Amino acid sequence: MDWQKLETYFRSLDRSLFVENELKKHASLDEPLPIGFGQTISQPSLVLEMTRLLEPENDSKVLEIGTGSGFQTALLAKMSAEVYTVERIEQLAEKAKQRLNALNFSNIYYKIGDGSTGWQECAPYDRIMVTAAAGLLPDELVDQLATGGRMVIPIGPPHLQELKLITKTDTGEINLKTVELVRFVELKGQYGWTE
Repeated sequence: MDWQKLETYFRSLDRSLFVENELKKHASLDEPLPIGFGQTISQPSLVLEMTRLLEPENDSKVLEIGTGSGFQTALLAKMSAEVYTVERIEQLAEKAKQRLNALNFSNIYYKIGDGSTGWQECAPYDRIMVTAAAGLLPDELVDQLATGGRMVIPIGPPHLQELKLITKTDTGEINLKTVELVRFVELKGQYGWTE
């Protein structure tokens, strides 16, 4: 992975483009901000760290669960060949698509629906980024991860989750590593907290 390219693009990406109205003046702060519908844009340092953990390559095909504001999507699209992003809230997906189109991305594919089961028709994926917290590891996402692939996902109960790095070896063996404790909104669907 080209760390310098990631750092340079991250510093150049204006976060105020990804939030609304009065929140724009807070965009430079390293903290999460609301984006409507009970969702948030994560603090920039965590977005960068999760992207580093995922290690997208120039030829990577990436699945993103939770388009949200599109901020994370932009980083992934800059570092990868293709990004397939799934968002369950249509209004958020449409706004993100407008923002990302304005930034001239042509390698992003959008789907509105339940991301907890991935995007089966386009699998497998070299990298999977999940930007909402699951109660347990979704089997469908593990199945859609290519051999040699990496997935970053928060897993745990509502108030505190473990950020996990999932890797799949060339023989199909799954390895889980806990990176740190985080707090994310819920991954709705069968792997959420309330279902």
